Amino acid sequence: MKKPEVVYGGQAVIEGVMMRGPDSWAVAVRRPDQSIVVKKEPLKGISSSRIWRRPFIRGVMVLYEALVIGIQALTYSAEQAVGGEEEHPVGRWEIAATLILGLGLGIVLFVVIPTGLAHLVRNEVPSSLGQNIVEGVVRLAVFLLYILLVGMIPDIRRVFAYHGAEHRVVNACEAEAELTPDGVRRFSVLHPRCGTAFLLMVMVLSIFVFSLLGKQVLWWRIVSRILLLPLIAAISYEMTRFGASNMHNPFIRALITPGLWLQRMTTREPDDLQAAVALAALEAVLVKEGEHNVREAG
Repeated sequence: MKKPEVVYGGQAVIEGVMMRGPDSWAVAVRRPDQSIVVKKEPLKGISSSRIWRRPFIRGVMVLYEALVIGIQALTYSAEQAVGGEEEHPVGRWEIAATLILGLGLGIVLFVVIPTGLAHLVRNEVPSSLGQNIVEGVVRLAVFLLYILLVGMIPDIRRVFAYHGAEHRVVNACEAEAELTPDGVRRFSVLHPRCGTAFLLMVMVLSIFVFSLLGKQVLWWRIVSRILLLPLIAAISYEMTRFGASNMHNPFIRALITPGLWLQRMTTREPDDLQAAVALAALEAVLVKEGEHNVREAG
């Protein structure tokens, strides 16, 4: 029987890295006294159901988990990075409020603004495909401008370095290299399964999907984008995974190269101390030889 593939992933947080394994997630943070503190939590709830791990369904679940776990990891890292102690876990209402605020901002930036501008030029660009190309270009421009602006903030540049450390460690793990700061140093800070590449895939795919809807009034044009987002995210997730698994194919590699280029804006070269934090997070969720109940981490 073929051994199930275990896929690891994560994200950068404040002075740390969150890693997600098949059955748990962990966040490691560098405290002001230079010690590394690690918090590990099991994956629970609907994410433990096998049905949510099926192709085209798992993409929606991974996106949901990334948002919920990401908020918890960011909150914990913010407390530890300033030397504080976690007083209480993040509550459901706090998570819900943060999700609603974040999703609301995302809808305004990446749905309302691009869709509204494309609607304004409907007389100059009468075709549905042309309007969706305009909308897609504006959406990508907003995204690039957003990354460029936040990347100017010194604290965010450090987060981008931890992002590079996360990629470097995952690359080393997948190559079965020695998981030490020296052992991972030679690996790239870019990774084909990165969330940045995933978002680019969403933006490109949305141009073609939205073009199938034809001409619409503005309010329905906005609502339809929001309703179709889970479907586009699910397809984009599968395409991103397929591309990462077929990097040896020159054609596939050419298709995912723009996503790797885009990551140069969201990653920085980490130092060994940052790599050590990412290694601590990965070590906490690694599936050891002989362990069972292995599920994909996404």
